[in-house]
This record gives sequence, C-alpha cells and structure tokens, in this order.
Amino acid sequence: MTDDSQQDRPKTPLLDRVNLPSDLKSLSDGELHQLADELRAETISAVSVTGGHLGAGLGVVELTVALHAVFDTPRDKIIWDVGHQCYPHKILTGRRDRIRTLRMEGGLSGFTKRSESPFDPFGAGHSSTSISAGLGFAMARELGGDAGDAIAVIGDGAMSAGMAFEALNHAGDLGKRLFVVLNDNEMSIAPPVGALSRHLTKLYAEGPFQDLKSVAKGAVSFLPSPLQEGARRAKEMLKGMAVGGTLFEALGFSYIGPVDGHDLDQLLPLLRTLKTRASGPVLIHVVTKKGKGYAPAEAAADKGHATARFNVLTGAQAKAKSNAPSYTSVFARALVDQASRDDKIAAVTAAMPDGTGLNLFAERFPRRCFDVGIAEQHAVTFAAGLAAGGMKPFCALYSTFLQRGYDQIVHDVAIQRLPVRFAIDRAGLVGADGATHAGAYDIAFLSNLPGMVVMAAADEADLVHMVATAAAHDEGPIAFRYPRGEGTGVEMPERGIPLEIGKGRMISEGRRVAILSFGTRLSEVLVAREALAARGIEPTIADARFAKPLDRELILRLAREHEALITIEEGALGGFGSHVAQLLLEEGALDGGLKFRQMVLPDTFIDHADAKAMYRDAGMNAADIERKVLEVMGVAQIGERRA
Repeated sequence: MTDDSQQDRPKTPLLDRVNLPSDLKSLSDGELHQLADELRAETISAVSVTGGHLGAGLGVVELTVALHAVFDTPRDKIIWDVGHQCYPHKILTGRRDRIRTLRMEGGLSGFTKRSESPFDPFGAGHSSTSISAGLGFAMARELGGDAGDAIAVIGDGAMSAGMAFEALNHAGDLGKRLFVVLNDNEMSIAPPVGALSRHLTKLYAEGPFQDLKSVAKGAVSFLPSPLQEGARRAKEMLKGMAVGGTLFEALGFSYIGPVDGHDLDQLLPLLRTLKTRASGPVLIHVVTKKGKGYAPAEAAADKGHATARFNVLTGAQAKAKSNAPSYTSVFARALVDQASRDDKIAAVTAAMPDGTGLNLFAERFPRRCFDVGIAEQHAVTFAAGLAAGGMKPFCALYSTFLQRGYDQIVHDVAIQRLPVRFAIDRAGLVGADGATHAGAYDIAFLSNLPGMVVMAAADEADLVHMVATAAAHDEGPIAFRYPRGEGTGVEMPERGIPLEIGKGRMISEGRRVAILSFGTRLSEVLVAREALAARGIEPTIADARFAKPLDRELILRLAREHEALITIEEGALGGFGSHVAQLLLEEGALDGGLKFRQMVLPDTFIDHADAKAMYRDAGMNAADIERKVLEVMGVAQIGERRA
C-alpha cells in the first residue's frame, strides 16, 4: 500500500529545475507560487514512503521558498528550530535525490545536521535553540567571522522555553542585525501552553486581518518614505490592540506582523525589504497552519506531526501491529491506577502529554495533570515545589529532554531530598530520531547524585511494579527508566507491588560466568543464554533492577561464585557498570582474579537507523553478548555472527 513504486510521484516540472537555492533567483514570483505547490506535493510523497515529521514541514513550504528565494544560502544561515520542519528545505538544498531515505539507516537525518550539508549551518533535534545560535552567527559576523545574515525560524511552542527568551533579551541588548521568524501555527506537538500563546493569539485575533496585513508589509523605518505614514498609523492601531505594544518590541526587536505565512505575495516583498534595509534585530511573526495543503494531516489531532509510512490518497498509515503493549502505555495505565487510590499523586510533563502517555492521566485527573510547555527546567522545579507542598509528583520526560533540567535535578530536588518521581521514557537508543533523541546518559547523571534511587525496568511487568515503588517512596527522589516501543509480551500483574529498594533478582543459576543486566537488554541476554547453552556454557543471569542503591549482596555473591562477571546496560560509560566496578574495587572482589567486563553504549553518537540496527552498531544485541561471554571465557569462536 505504501511502497513508493506503487504510488505515482507528483509531476514537478519547476522543482525538477531546482538543484540548489540559487536556482530560485531566476524564477518569477508567479513561478515561485507554482514551485511551492510542487514542493508541498513532493514532501507529501517522500514522507509517505519514509514516515517522519509531516505536518511541520507542510506548514512552512511557502516560508521555505520565500527564505531561499530572498536570502543567499549557505552564505546566509537559516537555522530551523528543532528541525522537524526542514524536509522542504532539504529538498531545495541539493538533497532531493536522497529525500526518500529520511530517517533510514545510512540516509538523511530527520533533523538539520551540520555534517550532512553546508545548508544546515546548525544541527537541531531539541527545541528553542535557534535564536541563541542565530545570535552567535550574527556576532561572529560582526567580529570578523563568517559573513552573511542569520535567520532563526522558531515555532510558537518552542518560543515558550526560557532559553528562547534569554536569547531574545540578549539580542535586543546587543542590537545587531538578526532575523527571527516566529512561525505561529498555534500547534507545536501538543497545543501550546501559557500566557505567551494567548498573547500571540491576541495579536491577530482581535482586529481585521487586513489592518494587520498593512503592518506586515514592513516595519515603518524599513519602508520607502511615501508609505511610512500609513504604516505608522496601522502600527499604532496594532499597538492599541496589543494593549500598549508588543512584548518583542519591549525586548528591543522591531516587530513585524502578523503575516500570512502561506501568502508569498506578502512574504516575498516583506523579506526583500528587510534584507535590504534592516540594521538591528527584527522579529517577523508569521501565521501558518500545520499540515497545510494535505487534508489528512490538517484533520489529524496532531496535524500529522509524526507519521508512519502512509497512503497518499487516503492518509492511512502502515503501522505494524504488536501483541504487546508499549512501555509508555503501560506506565500511563499504572500511574492512573495508583492515582485512583491516592489523591496526592500528580503528573507533570513538558509539552509531551501524548508522547509520555499522560494524556490518559489528564483525561481522568485533569486537575492533577500539568503540561508546562517546552520548559523542562521549570517542570523539574515545579515538581519539586509540588513535592515540598505535600504532593507526590511524577515528572514524566523523555531521557533526552530530562538532560535540559539537570541543574534543577541537582539543586532543587536532590540537595533538598524532595520525593520527585522521575518517569524517564525513551531510555536507550530510539531509532529513526537518532543521536539527538537517544536516552544514553540518564543512568550516569542520576546515579552520581546522593540520595537518588535509580531503577530500570527489564520488561513491562517490572515497569508496573516500579511505578508502584515510586509512588510509595517518600524518602527522596526516585527515577525509573524504560524504552520506546513495545514490551516483551510477558504476563502482566493486576496491580503493581512496591519493590524492595536496592534489591535485584536472580533469573537463572548457572556457573563460571555471570551476566548482570540493568534494563531491557535482559531479553537479549536470555536469547544469548540459549545460544551459549548449545555450546555447553550455562551463564548465571541476574536482573539488577537498581543502579542506585546497588544490590551489594547480589553483586558480591556473583563475584565470589563465578570466574567472570559481565554487566550490561542501555546507557553510556559512567553509569551502572561503573558503579558496580567501584563496589568490586572497594570490596577487593577483583583481587582474586575475577574477570570483570562492562557492556555499555560506545563512546560515540550513533546515527539514526531502526533500534535493532543501532544496538547492532553499539555491539549490544544477543550475538554480541554471546561473543562477549565467549571472549571472556577464552572460548574459540568459529565464524562471526551479527544480530
């Protein structure tokens, strides 16, 4: 249904003539309109084959064409915040021939990536970084570095993050030429949160749009003299509607907008005027529609944010069916169950209610569920305040996003021993989103904090028990991690039972070599055990469950009773295995010749592929575990196998 060979590619006569953005310079404005239509069709066609972020790119097709038609990339730097809207940009910048490899092993990244193209001046994946980076480029230009303009394109959801305001404040103070395009689609991944969203809505919802268009033709000082008086009157009208001016002007920016982001007849002259005349920081407020031009995306609740491969005609997605529930849904249901019996349990997330499963919690307990927007630092400290106030907060964040709140974890949670429960989704390698979204570091950066309890679920049943454990733990902060995707299909408990803190479990008794697993690599360890059994090797298998506090008794027993001990975890060096090594050193367990090895993620950023392939590259699949056991036991290996 979704194979590219079975779907007719759109006819794109103008796009076929465009190899690089410089080719847009020879096109008339009328041809640029046609090019935008063809670019939208090509984007839809490509994502139908690969899957990926569809809605965001469709919302910026005209903006992408206008920016590349007016500015001189790559001399001028277009910095796409987050980067999930960059597929049309990639098509126009010499990568159309590879656009149907998006997010595939060896193919194009789903985000901007410096190593991929000179037209990607700054890599992304996380939100709200573009203005800071753009200001860095602008000041590098002023100091004799690379020439050219910097244009940061940031969404209204991403603008809610504190980092974006820090950058706006600094840029306004420096006063140097910088363009910030605020792409306002009233829809990031989830509906945007907070007062800023309401402020932006007010700017274009309370007056006739044609009056606002008058303002959008250009800031007063940038317009030719005969037009300045009329524009000045329109600008004063806008100021009145915005109750005394705009927030952005107060920060030192020339504010222009709102502009219809799908109207090239507005965008092109505006950008040309600004490129010619702007001398300081300018914010251009464009209003767009996520999923624009593709009915199934426009109709979807998330506007086609992230899709599997799909049928272009119907929009039907080809999602693989699984008999096992996803870890995210298991967490969500377990938390709802706990909250139904404890009215002190609350939930906090940062703009990812669906991704973390908290949409289910919000439906049941709307007063106890908080989406704080793209503001992980605030989310952590807000949860700390809830805990200090007598609540039992679960702060549900992806591992890769929790990194953004690390100072708050240390300073506001751990030092004060506040019982914030961290539910860490997307632990380990995550597949097509690649290195920017890999949850590789949380074990290490949490386990070194005094008083922190760190758990990892080996399967979905274990996850239910860890939710219960966290709910019952009031002595300080506690975290539990689990991966993206489906569970292993184990039998599920009716209700979670709190685990004994710092106690692992024995899975199977063997001899000579022991494997101590932390997290969901346990399923691969069990596959490796079967292959080793065929060779006459019977390893002992244990599940640590806790990286902090360690199960000292279990670990030291494994060390005493075996010739070799191997730890395995879905995390970077410095995590669980390193803590085990420290324990073994302190207790003298290595003095008698115990062979100790760690299997961790390699000291590199692993490129996007499916998760199985990424773990293959990391050397952590069943065949790799089997090989490690044979190596440490000194058993000759016949041939090489890779899972």
